[in-house]
Amino acid sequence: MSDPVIETHELVRDFRRTRAVDRMTFSVAPGEAVGYIGANGAGKSTTIKMLTGILRPTSGRVRTCGLDPMRRRVDVSRRVGVVFGQRSQLWWDLPLRDSFAILGAIHRMDDVATRARTDVLVEQLEMGPQLGTPVRSLSLGQRMRAEIAAALLHSPELLVLDEPTIGLDVLSKQRLREFLVAERRERGTTLLLTTHDMGDIERLCDRVLVVDRGRLAFDGTLTGLAGTVGAQRVLVLDLAAPTPDLDDVPGARLVASESGGLRQRLAFDAERTTAAAVLAHVSARHDVRDLAIEEPDIEDVVRRIYAASGRP
Repeated sequence: MSDPVIETHELVRDFRRTRAVDRMTFSVAPGEAVGYIGANGAGKSTTIKMLTGILRPTSGRVRTCGLDPMRRRVDVSRRVGVVFGQRSQLWWDLPLRDSFAILGAIHRMDDVATRARTDVLVEQLEMGPQLGTPVRSLSLGQRMRAEIAAALLHSPELLVLDEPTIGLDVLSKQRLREFLVAERRERGTTLLLTTHDMGDIERLCDRVLVVDRGRLAFDGTLTGLAGTVGAQRVLVLDLAAPTPDLDDVPGARLVASESGGLRQRLAFDAERTTAAAVLAHVSARHDVRDLAIEEPDIEDVVRRIYAASGRP
C-alpha cells in the first residue's frame, strides 16, 4: 500500500487567545479527492498552512508527500501545488505567458518542459486568447483558471485548493470542475479542497472531512455524512393524473404534494432503501411521467452536525 500523501497526527496550532487546530488526525491516500469543510474560523486554512510549511504546528506531527513541511519546505513546494482563492501567484502587470515562464524557472523546469506543459494546460483550460494579456486585465474566471494552471505547471503530486471558485459565475465554475475531474483522472493527482460551495464538494470529492472548532467532526463519504444526521434523498415524481397523497409507500415519507397531486415528493433513507424500490412501488399503481432525485443539501447536513455538537 502506498504511503499517504498527507498525514497528520494529534496536530495542534495555538494562537494567543485561541486553539485553531485541536489534535487533528487524518491521512489522505495518493489519488484521493477530499473535501475539507467547516464554518469560518473552524481551522481549515490554518491546517493548510501547516501542511504547506507556512505555519509551524504548536505540537503534533504533519507530513506532506512524506516530508516535514517546515524542515523541507522547498522540497514540498516542488511536489505540491496550492491555490488560495483570494491570493495570487501570478505577476500582476506581466502578460500571463510570462508568469508561466517565471514559475517554470522557479520550479527548475527547462524551457522545453515549461512550454510543453503550458501548452497542454492552456488548451485544456481554454486560455489561449489570454496569454498575452496582463494578469490585472483578466476577468475573475480567467484569472482563477490561470491560477490553477500555475499550480499544476510542475505536475505536483498534491493539489491544494482553498476556495477556488469563490465569486465565479456558473459557467466558470463548471469549466474549472470539468478540468479538475479530467486532471485527476488522467494524472492521478491527489486533491484537497476547502470550499463553502457544496457544489464543488459534490462534483469533485469522494470523501469529506468536516472540521468543527479545530477538531475533526466527521470523516467519510458524502452519503455517509448525510446519513449521520438523518438527511434523506428526495424522489420527485411527475404523475400522469391527479393522484391522492402517496403517504403509504414503504421506506419513504411524503414531503409534499403539488398541483393537485400531479407532482409528489417522497423522501427516503438511502441506507435503507433505493430510489428504484420506491419508484417500483409507485409505478405498480400509478403512471409515472417523469422523475428526478434531489440530493441532501450538504450545507444543511453540516449545520446539523454543528447543532449536534452544541455549535450555534
